[in-house]
This record gives sequence, structure tokens and C-alpha cells, in this order.
Amino acid sequence: MIQASCPGRAGIVGNPSDLYGGSVISCSLKQRATAVLKPADGLMVRSGNLHGEIRGPQDLEQKGDYLDVTRAVLHHFWDDLPHREFSLECDTEIPAQSGLAGSSALLAALTACVLKLLGRDLSLHEIAETVHGIEWSLMRTACGYQDFYIEIFGGLNFMDFRGKEWLGRNPDREPFATVEPLLLRVPQPLPFVLASTGVQRNSGAVHRPLRQRWEDGEAEVVEAYKRITELAWLGKKALLTRNWAALGACMNENHEITRNLGGSHEACDRLIQAARDAGALGAKLAGAGNGGTIIALTDERERMAERLQAAGAFRIIFPEPGPGLVVS
Repeated sequence: MIQASCPGRAGIVGNPSDLYGGSVISCSLKQRATAVLKPADGLMVRSGNLHGEIRGPQDLEQKGDYLDVTRAVLHHFWDDLPHREFSLECDTEIPAQSGLAGSSALLAALTACVLKLLGRDLSLHEIAETVHGIEWSLMRTACGYQDFYIEIFGGLNFMDFRGKEWLGRNPDREPFATVEPLLLRVPQPLPFVLASTGVQRNSGAVHRPLRQRWEDGEAEVVEAYKRITELAWLGKKALLTRNWAALGACMNENHEITRNLGGSHEACDRLIQAARDAGALGAKLAGAGNGGTIIALTDERERMAERLQAAGAFRIIFPEPGPGLVVS
């Protein structure tokens, strides 16, 4: 039996510039997705309560359900599988479509199981690149690199994606991301609160229109993501020097730029305003907009959680960065 698990993530500042060769500070979460590969009669798949059997390549097409992630991984490795007598099952603690990269964590855990079956010992960078390629090419999701790098490496990291703005279209000429761990220089517990709106969203649907505007060279969008990248650089300095007011200002500006581009949602904006009214130094989207989850910077986490719940938050999470991808 092979088992792998991978955490969710929360973007602190700089997202979504990872779609545009930018930089992001992000942290992994305690909540994890788990995949298990074990012997079986035939090729069986399960995601939560949804079961299926893969009899041939025709069963690997995307169908718009929770088995799509598993289908995509098997599609990618289909011709390399030494046999097709196993089950591949997955479960998750990460709230579905909440902006915390739950599908990316599932994808990474499933990919890690198959890589171990194949006997491939890849670096963390290579695994992140492989998983991004599966989501981009087979699941047709408009996604950057933040999710895969932070979830596979784990911790709290500054990540630089320079040279990766074309999202793997020419992989031989594209560099790996640079990952700089920051967790040991930041006080614990982290001074952040996550609040979910309960509105489910699809990250690809959020990012795709803005990505097209960027590729078309629309000046407003191009300059916006340049500035968000700069905010990640400044946010790193603020985080390491524990200048919380400066970090909060970076987070707030990050969100205002995203909102002005149409990348937020009224449910998120309401919680962000509630966080600021409650004294948060900064508040922004923790992931994609159109619903999802916000992150607030505060030194009074319990009080902030109460205020956000009173404002309608569906779920509260206190970020606790842990290990990245674990395979056994």
C-alpha cells in the first residue's frame, strides 16, 4: 500500500501574481488531502463517496465530478503504468472549492502515489511542475504555480516565479521556482485568521478572463500584476522585520487591486470589510475570488474569529503551517 498526503494553503500576499511570473508569500495549512493506492482486482477509483472503475482510456475523460482529479492523474501516467490492478482512493479535510487549493492538494497526493508505484524519485520542484502540468493541460484549469509549490514544500514561504509567466508552454526554457522558507523567522502562532464565505467557486473560472486580458497586453492588468508582485517583495521585508502595519498595508493594497480588476466577490468583500472594521491590520483574499476564503492579519485571533463569525463567516481556520507532501 502507498499513502500520500498534502496540505491546503493560504495566500498571504502576492497572489495571484504567480500566474504572471510574479512572487507570492503563502503558508500551508493543517488540513490535508490524502490518497491511498493499494492492490485490487481491476483499476478502481474513489473520491469521498463517489466510486468508479477505469476499464480503458475512454473512462479517463473529464466528467465534471469529484473523480476528475483522479482521472487526470491516471490519464497522465496511463502508458507508463506497470499494471492496472490497483485502487486509487482519496479523501480531504480541506473545504471543497473554498479558495484553499483543495483540488491541487488532492492532485499532488494522487500524483505522489503513482510516482512511487512507478519507482520515480523526483525532487519537490519536479513534483510541483508535474502536478501543475496535469492541472493545466488535462483539467484545463487556469492556474499558476503557488498552490503546487507551497503545498508540496510546506511551511511558510516566499516564492519567486520569474520566467514562469507562460505556465509551462515551453518547459525546456522555463526555470523552476525559487522557494525561500520564512517560517523560522516568524512568531508562532501566526497572526492570521482565515474565514470562509461558504460560497463555492472554481478557481479556473475566476482566473481565466483576467489571464486572457493579460495575454492581450491590456495595460491595466499588466501593471496591476507587476504591482502585486512588488507587494510580495515588500511583504517579505515586513514579515521578517515584524512590521505588521506595513504587511497589513501590502495585503490591503493587494486586495484593492484584485477587486478593481473584478477578481473578488461581494461575499468576500463583506468579510474583508468586517475584518478591517474589527481592527485587522490587513485583509484580502486567501485564494481565488468569486467566493472562497479571506485572510485577516491580527494579534487578537480569537476576537477576530468571533467578529467574522458574527459577520456571517461559514468556517474559521487558524493557519498552522505543517509539512508539505508526505509519502509512505
